[in-house]
Amino acid sequence: MKASVEHIRKKFAFTERRACRLLLVPVSSYRYKPSQNDDGLRERLVALAREKPRYGYRRLHVLLGREGEQVNHKRVHRIYREAGLALRRKKRKHCVRLSTPLGTYTAANQEWALDFVHDAVACGRSIRVCSTRSSPSAVCRGPYVVTTARS
Repeated sequence: MKASVEHIRKKFAFTERRACRLLLVPVSSYRYKPSQNDDGLRERLVALAREKPRYGYRRLHVLLGREGEQVNHKRVHRIYREAGLALRRKKRKHCVRLSTPLGTYTAANQEWALDFVHDAVACGRSIRVCSTRSSPSAVCRGPYVVTTARS
């Protein structure tokens, strides 16, 4: 914001007020000078972050409070981000599965497939059907139907 106003003022020889009005920046915001110096707090925050690398800004704020430093948590967060501190994000561990080649089955009864189907009949009763078949020969045993009893 301030850099943009300065650039406009130098390049086009605008007054301070005119450059601020052009960029829709209040003159009071442009002239504002922060009264607090954060250097001491920044050094202490970086030192604590090096001691405790798995601590985020919230826990570091608690540690600063225990040391007697009364600081707003929003200020700690701002300084934490400006100092380039951040927790390292852990990569998600994925399940490692060893790939085994599928077997080749040539005769009946070497591999079976099961299939479950749920449905409802016209009267509202729920039925479940379990069908089994031998994969290579595609021989299908009769379906096994179960109706659920009402409680």
